[in-house]
Amino acid sequence: MNTEALESGPPVDVVIVGAGFTGLSAALELAGQGLRCRVIEAAPEIGGLAGTFEADGHRLDRFYHHWFSSDHEMLELCARLGISHLLEAHETRTGVYYANSVYRLSAPLDVLRFAPLALSDRIRLGVMTLRAQRVKHWRELESRTAEEWLISLGGRRVYEVVWRPLLEGKFGKYADQVGATWMWTKLHLRGGSRTKAGKETLYYLKGGCEALLSAFRSHLEALGVEFRTGQAVEAVRLAHGGVPGVLAGHGVQGVLAGGTFHPARQVLLTCAPQAAAELLDRPEAHGHPALPELLRRWRAVDYLGNVCLVLENSRRLSDTYWLNVNDPSFPYVGVIEHTNLDRPERYGGRHIVYLSKYLPTDAALYTMTDEEVFEYSLPHIQRMFPGFDRSWVERYHVWRADYAQPVITPHYTRTMPAVESAVGGLYLAGMAQVFPEDRGINYAVRDGRRVGRLIADRRPAPTAQPLATGSSRG
Repeated sequence: MNTEALESGPPVDVVIVGAGFTGLSAALELAGQGLRCRVIEAAPEIGGLAGTFEADGHRLDRFYHHWFSSDHEMLELCARLGISHLLEAHETRTGVYYANSVYRLSAPLDVLRFAPLALSDRIRLGVMTLRAQRVKHWRELESRTAEEWLISLGGRRVYEVVWRPLLEGKFGKYADQVGATWMWTKLHLRGGSRTKAGKETLYYLKGGCEALLSAFRSHLEALGVEFRTGQAVEAVRLAHGGVPGVLAGHGVQGVLAGGTFHPARQVLLTCAPQAAAELLDRPEAHGHPALPELLRRWRAVDYLGNVCLVLENSRRLSDTYWLNVNDPSFPYVGVIEHTNLDRPERYGGRHIVYLSKYLPTDAALYTMTDEEVFEYSLPHIQRMFPGFDRSWVERYHVWRADYAQPVITPHYTRTMPAVESAVGGLYLAGMAQVFPEDRGINYAVRDGRRVGRLIADRRPAPTAQPLATGSSRG
């Protein structure tokens, strides 16, 4: 940390690092209880992984999103923000790409027609969701891997054809380490979003995530929440350099961002644990007795990044919304044709397609330029959709996220970082802690509100000593 005097911003009660839905929802709770909040975000706009971008007069989600009927936190948030009328229900078609063919898997009869499996295995596949529903609590599965559990439910052949390619496509080298709880959540959630006829109903907002984020920010600003966007947080500053004996609740003094010190007696980090560790691993903080164990735990959670190629096409690729890829030679794990969920007329008549891949951030595809990603992907898309021609692509965009998917392993509760850290006033909340659920906006909203209530309950008692103002020294 620079020891020279730094410009200091006005003190607040809580600094929130990250303007994704966890941070925004925490701010909603805190501001509602009268605490002064400042949200600091490195990106120029709020939203995190649910952020949007401008595309020829339309706003597109950077990464694909939808909601299930069981996503009660999201539905409640929309009602609170007065935008429930924008929610639209859609019956969708899903499928699997296997052995150079696309198979529909939207309804029970589709499963019975799934030719890559023998009839007996198709029946096993069809009843897997029902068998998964019999598990009443995720703790029954915490000691098992997804591979072990899936084979016990549907047999080896179903696992090899359907589940193993998906796990390897999603988690790569970690596939055989993924916990059964992660898979149980997926089966449980998808089963709960189906109609009595077995068709899946998903929800999406007219106007997409942009409509949600715009309403959310306006609501928070009306409550007095401050936003500082386009400012990357460089460090969390601990009181007195972290010298032992600091009173509980005085462990943090604030954060450094964009050359400015932002004083606060409570700090919430909503980034991945590994990224949070980098904000604390500074020489001036190393005297704090809780720091070594805290850094060890935060760095114990493995993450995968994501590359998402977004196509704006003049024609649609197929009538399928969500296509799982069970072909290891195809570079993406999913092809999501968004305009088979939402209408293309809302995007200037273009058909929007997301191709998604989870991978280490040092993988070749992740490190390619945007143009290289596009050119590399074209022959694979043409193989999957023989009628496709590159002339259909009017625009393309490539988005990357360094921390997109935490790796959920057996006994994950032993690894999962606590929300309230051993450093007084310092909190961590994000997708690595929504367990047993998987990452998603609904759970970001839920856990953001939870940590907001926790921080409000832990607010320090008033002190006669003024909080640091004017300048700060490391």
